[in-house]
Amino acid sequence: MAADSVENFIRLLKKSPTDAVFNPWWQVDKQNDIGSNTPAIRRRHLRAYLHTRLGKVKLAVIGEALGYRGGHFSGIAMTSERMLLGKKKDSGIEPEHVFCSIKPQRTSKPRKCPEGFSEPTATIVWGALLRLGLKPEQFVLWNAFPWHSFDSRRGMLSNRTPKKSERAAGLPVLKAFLELFPCDQVVALGKIAAAQLEELNVNAHCIRHPASGGARLFRHQIERIVEKFNLARGLDDCARLL
Repeated sequence: MAADSVENFIRLLKKSPTDAVFNPWWQVDKQNDIGSNTPAIRRRHLRAYLHTRLGKVKLAVIGEALGYRGGHFSGIAMTSERMLLGKKKDSGIEPEHVFCSIKPQRTSKPRKCPEGFSEPTATIVWGALLRLGLKPEQFVLWNAFPWHSFDSRRGMLSNRTPKKSERAAGLPVLKAFLELFPCDQVVALGKIAAAQLEELNVNAHCIRHPASGGARLFRHQIERIVEKFNLARGLDDCARLL
């Protein structure tokens, strides 16, 4: 049943808007991808990531949209290719924190970014949550608009805010995601994510997005949420209470 729910969710991602929107799980970025099998690699990454967290999540963190430095190539929201390749260990992030059931693979051409693309938001969010004592399987990251909206004038290696009509197309996916991961607390990074969750009548904590100078306030606000609700309590502790 769990396997079916994840597969159904991944299939739901296939129905993406078409105007200046890239779907990393079902489309090839011909300019920047390493080959034609990259969508399948990114689906495997996402599948492993989701399976690892089924039934264990206490905190869901919802961002705005997939970024070209993050999920565009990794296939996972707020998670960079460089993290999967083991090149973020100095920030306390190991590839095994994301998933350990399969071996990660890069999907971008090495000449584009030799060590793999790195997303500042991804590093800040993962680093903060791990330092607060949360186990990787206790939190799950996603975006209100699950696909990558890019600037058509600047090309695939750019980001833009998704339009209102595009955000509406992402609502069924967001709803399905929250049904896949019912949890104690939901956090929205920024006003767009908060508005999307409000559309679904989800009671979420809206905090500062770490981008554009917001990292310090984000860390302070997420720390208060984790401490207030004691979310970092170990899964083993919970099990002993049953």
